[in-house]
Amino acid sequence: MTETAHSPDQDQPVALDRANRRRALTGGIVGYFVDQFDIYLPVIVLAPAMGYFVPPGLDAGTTAIIAAFVFTATLLGRPVGAAIFGVIADRTGRRKATIIAIAGIAVTTLLIGLLPGYASVGLWGIALVILLRLVDGVFLGGEYTAAIPLAMEWTPKRRRGLASGLITMTSPGALCLISAMTLLLLQIFPAGSPDSAYAVWGWRIPFVIGALLAAGFLVYFVRRVPESEAWANAEPAAKRVSPLRQLFTGANRRSLGQVFVLMTGVWIALNISASVLPGLTSKVAGLTPTQLTVALIIASAVSAVTYPIAGVLSQRIGRRPFYIGVGLLVAVVGGGATALLAGATDPGFGLATLLLTVAFVVGILTFGPIAAYMTERFPAALRSTGYGIGYSLALVVPAFYAYYLVGLGALFGTTYASAILMAIGGLLVSVGAWLGPETRDVDMA
Repeated sequence: MTETAHSPDQDQPVALDRANRRRALTGGIVGYFVDQFDIYLPVIVLAPAMGYFVPPGLDAGTTAIIAAFVFTATLLGRPVGAAIFGVIADRTGRRKATIIAIAGIAVTTLLIGLLPGYASVGLWGIALVILLRLVDGVFLGGEYTAAIPLAMEWTPKRRRGLASGLITMTSPGALCLISAMTLLLLQIFPAGSPDSAYAVWGWRIPFVIGALLAAGFLVYFVRRVPESEAWANAEPAAKRVSPLRQLFTGANRRSLGQVFVLMTGVWIALNISASVLPGLTSKVAGLTPTQLTVALIIASAVSAVTYPIAGVLSQRIGRRPFYIGVGLLVAVVGGGATALLAGATDPGFGLATLLLTVAFVVGILTFGPIAAYMTERFPAALRSTGYGIGYSLALVVPAFYAYYLVGLGALFGTTYASAILMAIGGLLVSVGAWLGPETRDVDMA
């Protein structure tokens, strides 16, 4: 029996390739966590401190509208950032685009954490919050548009489902961490009035932490993460043509239309899960803010665990059957749990948390393999542009979910409007997946 000798020179490229894969995947995971941490900051951390930025005595309805503007500004910036940084990533490289985007996130997040309030500068304070969140949204759209395709292009075909789940699980993970952080801060520092400790400076702590996380990730990415070989080896002639022009012509345009349908359903279900279910649970069960935060932490933690499982499942059975099946699951189980929660009478903390967790977990389960699926749908020369715009442009229609709930409430009653909209989102996911091809075995190069 003989053994084949391997020289150190032969083994070195293999080891280097594995190291590059790990670094690229780590960059995708940490970058998406920083992205999602930043997205949830104004929704959770800033909400108890809105009195610091608005005139004294302003009614609750107007304050809520202003708070919604802060979040909407981020949503508006993301498709713009996807278009801008998608072109940069496809023309000059994923790595360069990611570095610029992360630097922008770090600066804008820190600036928000340093802003003065209404007592010092009047309405300029909240105006600057909205403006900076708009700019921040542009950079956030750029981060996942560049870093996720880079990570997916370095990942071996058989592991893309798992890698996608590991990346996207940081979204509920970030929500869980920020909820716990806010709960801790509110227990330590009093809140409620515009001059309370939390309103004046307590909310700034998570923003500074977010900026430091972005800065730390930037250092890691610059030093450790290599450029994508798939992008580097893409046909030079294809890179010379505008990725936006390529995206809106021929087969690429059909791919964009198909993923737009699927992602519209994904975002509708997410909006119901993340924006409607918490308030619905609190109203039906009469939960205190602390109890609701604990319930959300539980739901987020369970959801984070399911993402890698969903990614692996999609790798085994295929992305197309996965999304057809999970879309139906969202419609039936997610919509059903939402309906049971909405129609419950004094369910108590335990039952309310259980129904919230089931509806929340199922409602956002589609995100598990989404990084793999969306990057597999577009060729290397316009992958970042296609992924970013397909992922972000679909935010627009679901962003008006509140109006859809009003319309559905007028037709079917307000109690079950959110369950019906959840079911519609799930059906759109199934239809979108049915319209598209299987992508599990796509060669990313």
